[in-house]
Amino acid sequence: MISRWDPFRDLSVLQDRINRIFNEHSRLEEPGSRTWAPVVDILETSTDLVVRAEIPGVKREDIDVEVTSESLTIRGERKFDTENKDQYLRVERPYGPFQRSFSIGVPVQADKIRASYRDGVLEIVIPKAEEVTPKKIQISAE
Repeated sequence: MISRWDPFRDLSVLQDRINRIFNEHSRLEEPGSRTWAPVVDILETSTDLVVRAEIPGVKREDIDVEVTSESLTIRGERKFDTENKDQYLRVERPYGPFQRSFSIGVPVQADKIRASYRDGVLEIVIPKAEEVTPKKIQISAE
């Protein structure tokens, strides 16, 4: 019997084996055993620094924001539902403590910093100090 040679057959078999290994690993992995950090967007306007961090599934009271003259630190913890632990077939979302720190790089008005948390997104608005904010200078005719 003559069989047709398929150059991609071996690759397909290898991919199936790799997928099986990763699937078994993610199923058996203990919640909280992976380190994780929320993804963050930072934007700068003429008057503020705005930091947005995606932290879905974390309660507001489990998030701590700290600002010093040089850095911003966001820390907290996503807690695993241990009550239903035995009912999970797969756990892929990371759990446990997290921390992100960022250098600010400009003088800020620490007493006017605002933070809000809605729909799993933490937004921190950090007003720049007056001396950093650009000022428009009028030019007079002589």
